[in-house]
Amino acid sequence: MKIAFQMDPIRDVNINADSSFRLAEEAQARGHSLFFYTPDHLAYQEGRITALGQDFSVQRVQGDHAQLGEMREVDLSEFDVVWLRQDPPFDMHYITSTHLLDRLKETTLVVNDPFWVRNFPEKLLVLDFPQLTPPTTIARDLGTIKAFKAKHGDVILKPLYGNGGAGVFRLDENDRNLSSLHELFTGFSREPLIVQKFLPAVSKGDKRVILVDGVGVGAINRVPAKGETRSNMHVGGRPEKVGLTDRDLEICAAIGPLLKERGQVFVGIDVIGDYLTEINVTSPTGIQELERFDGVNIAAKIWEAIEAKRA
Repeated sequence: MKIAFQMDPIRDVNINADSSFRLAEEAQARGHSLFFYTPDHLAYQEGRITALGQDFSVQRVQGDHAQLGEMREVDLSEFDVVWLRQDPPFDMHYITSTHLLDRLKETTLVVNDPFWVRNFPEKLLVLDFPQLTPPTTIARDLGTIKAFKAKHGDVILKPLYGNGGAGVFRLDENDRNLSSLHELFTGFSREPLIVQKFLPAVSKGDKRVILVDGVGVGAINRVPAKGETRSNMHVGGRPEKVGLTDRDLEICAAIGPLLKERGQVFVGIDVIGDYLTEINVTSPTGIQELERFDGVNIAAKIWEAIEAKRA
């Protein structure tokens, strides 16, 4: 198959952690041809969806891991699969790219389905499953947020469309910074904030569960660094081997059919204790860590699902 990757610059990735690199590596091993472009080189041109990018191949040599061809413009309708793999922020630039890629649906399989990526933001899709999530409020109004904190005491405050642990604050019962943080966030953004009841179980880790075509295939545990609330690996979280619990499987069974129906082939969910906190569909990570811990080729499972859809 002809595969195009819409992603951030491939020469900058960590080959031992980046899921897009691992997906490209597995695609190459399966005989597929690879093309790379960044989202700012995606365009609509008189009825065609085009991209300016490069053919490429990969090898597991950091610093020399991507061999790129000459820049050329392609018509993405001529590709079998386009991967939507750039990292958030989930802003209007990101949203516009989903609108453009959605125009390929008659000829090309876009993974994950861009229509539903646009309508399934990480921290909003979980609202469809209140029985699985901690108490949550989404608001811009300070009074509403204060009332939620007064009710639950110890809370996590974060930007609704943030990622990688950026801007995440724990505000316990004695905290006096809520008004200042609200002023800070609303001063540079018109977006609401999300507030959730703090889950003490996070000290034991924030579990990343990987689903392939709606089925849970494994998990890694991300343990916060000492003195840190956030467990994201971007900010020093430590990955650990962990199995799927009965509760994890229950969560996967509840959300999996919807994800499969809506074309979300590769999804990473976040589970703290018994609670689902996020459903990541934009550019999930965790494949390489899971493969190292469990010895299972998760990238192959993802490509098998895609190849079956194309067949």
